[in-house]
Amino acid sequence: MHFVEVAIKVPLQRTFDYKVEQLLHSPELKPGMRVRVPFGSQKKVAVVLALKTSTDVPADKIKPIIDVIDDTPVLSEQHLALLKFTARYYCYPLGETIHTALPAALRQGECPDKTSINMVELTEKGAKLPSLKAKTQLSLLKQLAESGKSSVTELKALGFTKKTIDSLLDKQLITQFIEHDNQWQQRPPTVGSKPVLNKEQAVACTSINQANGFTSFLLEGVTGSGKTEVYLQCLEEVLKKGQQALVLVPEIGLTPQTVNRFRRRFPDTPIMLWHSALTDNERLQTWRFCEKGSCAIVIGTRSSIFLPFLSLGMIIVDEEHDSSFKQQDTLRYHARDLAAYRAYQHNIVLVLGSATPALETLHKAINNKYQLLSLTERAQTSTDNQFQLMDMKGQPEQAGIAHASLAYMRQHLERGKQVMVFLNRRGFSPTLICHECGWLSECSRCSTSATFHKAIGQMICHHCGEQHQVPHQCPDCGSTQIFPNGKGTEQIEEFLTQTFPDIPISRIDRDSTRRKGSLEKALDDINQGGARILVGTQMLAKGHHFADVSLVLILDVDSGLYSCDFRATEHLAQLVTQVAGRAGRSGEPGQVLLQTHFPEHPLLQDLVNNGYQDFARYALTEREEAQLPPITNMAMVRAEGHNINQVVDFLTDLVPVQNVSGIQLLGPIPAPLERVAGKYRFQLHIQAQERSHLHQYLAQMVDYISTSKLAQKVRWSLDVDPIDMI
Repeated sequence: MHFVEVAIKVPLQRTFDYKVEQLLHSPELKPGMRVRVPFGSQKKVAVVLALKTSTDVPADKIKPIIDVIDDTPVLSEQHLALLKFTARYYCYPLGETIHTALPAALRQGECPDKTSINMVELTEKGAKLPSLKAKTQLSLLKQLAESGKSSVTELKALGFTKKTIDSLLDKQLITQFIEHDNQWQQRPPTVGSKPVLNKEQAVACTSINQANGFTSFLLEGVTGSGKTEVYLQCLEEVLKKGQQALVLVPEIGLTPQTVNRFRRRFPDTPIMLWHSALTDNERLQTWRFCEKGSCAIVIGTRSSIFLPFLSLGMIIVDEEHDSSFKQQDTLRYHARDLAAYRAYQHNIVLVLGSATPALETLHKAINNKYQLLSLTERAQTSTDNQFQLMDMKGQPEQAGIAHASLAYMRQHLERGKQVMVFLNRRGFSPTLICHECGWLSECSRCSTSATFHKAIGQMICHHCGEQHQVPHQCPDCGSTQIFPNGKGTEQIEEFLTQTFPDIPISRIDRDSTRRKGSLEKALDDINQGGARILVGTQMLAKGHHFADVSLVLILDVDSGLYSCDFRATEHLAQLVTQVAGRAGRSGEPGQVLLQTHFPEHPLLQDLVNNGYQDFARYALTEREEAQLPPITNMAMVRAEGHNINQVVDFLTDLVPVQNVSGIQLLGPIPAPLERVAGKYRFQLHIQAQERSHLHQYLAQMVDYISTSKLAQKVRWSLDVDPIDMI
């Protein structure tokens, strides 16, 4: 009798055994193959982990597998090892971890080769870019002229409709085909024109290219110092060896601008994308192309870390500090940390790039776990941006903008330059207030205020999504004296439109870019000199190149200085530095104004006078004194439920009667935002000096929770290495 150990998508920290009947009649079973098994009254797709000749399950209880889905494994041994490590590290069920990593088609038991992705490119006739009446058709031709070729779904994600594509096919300006290319490894890559590297870039490239085996580099380069160019020239060496590469980018950094740059540099190299807008079919195809070696470079968001590669030669994590690399629900993994494990597993080079490295990464570089490479010069200009703290005490202001700031804006606009106004808060106003009794517009389901959105005349909670009409009278005292309290991007845009009536303004936030392709369209308009004033949230901060921006105005800096999250100052410093980096990219220094009521604050002084690098090293000494991550290791159990007593009881039950050596516990304590969508939220913080102690403790705790009756009454999650304390 033969048995198999399988992983099934169930919320249990265990695997399952099944018997294999008629072994000779089925394909030879191997770990990584999918089988169909009975589970309760259902049939489920499971992944084989191991073959066994014995089992602890009683003979009358053990069920046979129904059938074998695959002829060959869909997960290699190496890939299974990565997923087992992920499940162990984040204390998450292995079956659910594998489920997260697999494309939807494979989860459902479909054939791995169920794929036919249509690509489009210009015909000779289309390459001449004929004048067309339809603007969208013309902009599609221009996009293809930039990118060379694109998949149909990629074009749809950019806002082009099937009708537009079909019209151009009818006119024979574009052609459609299915791409299968496996020959790129046999020939040296075609390389487009490339700039001459400065001394620092050349040193960085040489260091990375000469590294043997598993080596991690932190490329700490100021904004605009040409990190992407270093990546491109290192990738060239990887491609010459016929190896593949994975480039991880934040969700928002995956703009056509970035992708087109890679495609222009390597025009004959198969480059694929991996992001949330892909169809199930496209995900399956990218997965298959990586596995078969038909794809040379994948540029993808966090989940691309789970893609299978035939011969992975390098992993690059761009903007490694970005919080979007951390998954915030279900399997709470951090793609940057898994990239480090994967590079170690494949014995290859890992490059982490950022102008504002996370303190975790910097700590490793200072302790020589990572090699530090610095780019201190901006590639386009030899001068740094000029920072200025604008003291708001006693300053006259309108819509949160000081009169002195408006004067600076006028100066730059008169010179024909662009101005960026940054406020990390969308909507018109964070709340409404009654002038008579002080009533505030709170969300009925959350312990926070509902935001006033003037354009659509709605109050919207940004935490639970609850919407209702704007009240005309105060519900407490009946007064009609209700006014917006606080500022949002919508209000800033309205005020600037009135102040500068003749100047085109573009607002970029989640509200203005909801429609598919609207972000790309807005960015395109900005780069072609359309909008002269840019108003936006952190969507503007991430990696965009705006050549004409010479002034950046940052409003409400103070909100990040005083927070209950110990990472707030780090995030503020990163955000300020990243936003400031959008200025002065065309050869002359940019100007950065920070509006604050606390210009003497040591953090701001350090940031303005000495830059992020100095601030970060000072922040690390503060963390050491406070014994906070990255000096110590942390995990957090979050629990929420409609009944506050059940939530508190569940977390209290996890606190042992006697102290455990090497483990510090704090809680249960209310979450900073105690109530969201009608549920009460509490936390238990777990800290340890040694990572091994922390993981031992967590493994025991997860085992205990699996038997806890209280755990069934609340919704709970475990977050290892949390980055968000809210």
